[in-house]
Amino acid sequence: MRISLIPPIILISLLIAVSCVPAKHFQDMRRDKIRAEQERDSLLIDNKRMEVKLTELEAGMDVMKREIQQLINDSTIRALTLRNTSAQLERLRRQFDDLQEAQEAVLKGSARETTRLLQQLQETQKDLITREDRLKEIERDLTRKEEVLGSMQDDLEQRNARLMELEGVLARQDSLVNALHNTIASALRGFEGQGLSVYERNGKVYVSLQERLLFQTGSTVVDPAGERALRDLASVLEDNPDINIMIEGHTDDVPVISGARMHDNWDLSVLRATSIVRILLDGTTIDPQRLLVAGRGEHMPLDPAQTSEARRRNRRTEIILTPRLDELFRILEAN
Repeated sequence: MRISLIPPIILISLLIAVSCVPAKHFQDMRRDKIRAEQERDSLLIDNKRMEVKLTELEAGMDVMKREIQQLINDSTIRALTLRNTSAQLERLRRQFDDLQEAQEAVLKGSARETTRLLQQLQETQKDLITREDRLKEIERDLTRKEEVLGSMQDDLEQRNARLMELEGVLARQDSLVNALHNTIASALRGFEGQGLSVYERNGKVYVSLQERLLFQTGSTVVDPAGERALRDLASVLEDNPDINIMIEGHTDDVPVISGARMHDNWDLSVLRATSIVRILLDGTTIDPQRLLVAGRGEHMPLDPAQTSEARRRNRRTEIILTPRLDELFRILEAN
């Protein structure tokens, strides 16, 4: 970025005026820039954590479904075993009844036959008791399995409910982003072809304004046309209080002429972003806590080529609009 020649007397006047700016102001601006980058990194980390938790929740549901299917299979096997054991028990009871009848028939017979029949009856009774105990054990085990299955089904239903709630929040966020994109694009349609574009990326709405719409070369004062576009945008942002706003200034790789107010492209990008913030807040009800200001300098170019056209594209300011994620974080923390 190059600054046109200025008559000496005007340059001297500007240097005298700018030299009056306290050094503390530049330190505050640098701290604001660092804080904005930290908050951006924090949001990226929170977003990554949200995606990881969602993935873990879905993986946990898959495990629960497999465990429930295994319990269903075990319950089916237990039910078949119970039915077979019950049939065997019924057969033993009939055998016992038959033996009792035989015993009554041979009571008048020999003592040896009577003893044999009594021993057989005792063995049958013992076997019957053993099988009844086994049957009761199977019934208790089946009851425990059914209780566990019911508990797991309840837990699965709760997880499904939370997952549906989470998906609903994400769907509402996507709908909000789409609606916001359409509203802003409609409000700023008059500036198409003048260096302004509106697009969506990664669940955010980007309003990109090229330097030619906002600033003269090397200046931090917004031109009238750019100010009209910003005020149209501010009216939309007033009507959407749940949208966070980040203003990022970008420059090309041409060094600025160092002076009392600006030392490098970092300063230029931050000062331009701050000028835009003041216009968005001037005469509006936008809560200043919704806004973050950042200066990227020349370090995030759209086009790294060393051409005048690439440098023109890189000289821009991006206003990044993000829906608040409070409800989404609440659901994830509850899990």
